[in-house]
Amino acid sequence: MDNISTEQFVAILKEAREAKDWTSTFEMIPYFSFLGMRLDTENDRFVSILPGDNKFIGNPVLPALHGGVIGAFLESAAMVHLFATQDVTRVPKIINITVEYLRSAKPIETYAEAIITKPGRRVANLRVEAWQGDRNKPVAAAHANFLVS
Repeated sequence: MDNISTEQFVAILKEAREAKDWTSTFEMIPYFSFLGMRLDTENDRFVSILPGDNKFIGNPVLPALHGGVIGAFLESAAMVHLFATQDVTRVPKIINITVEYLRSAKPIETYAEAIITKPGRRVANLRVEAWQGDRNKPVAAAHANFLVS
């Protein structure tokens, strides 16, 4: 990411938006690749997907996803939403995030969707929810603020 100029970054985002293929964007950020994240776009909705993987298990007795993985996934989903919907010219910087862990998350495919609750020129406020089988039973939610300029 350090080797990419602002113009190249903006061009990659623009190309991803037009092609609706976020592979090159996710490859720019190694942490997204580590998580194995994907983005599903449907009817102007952007749903981030975290694949089920045993390396994310925090409690092998249950087994359950580690809370840090869930928090990182929520933050990443919010950032991806900013990439997809806002004219950002650099990677948004997290100001703060508050994660609510609502129920134990199994090591299966997990989904997250963000909404911007207050867009701003410098700061964007987002709400993110993550769920597994049932969208109406979120496993975690977060409020996050990002510096976008």
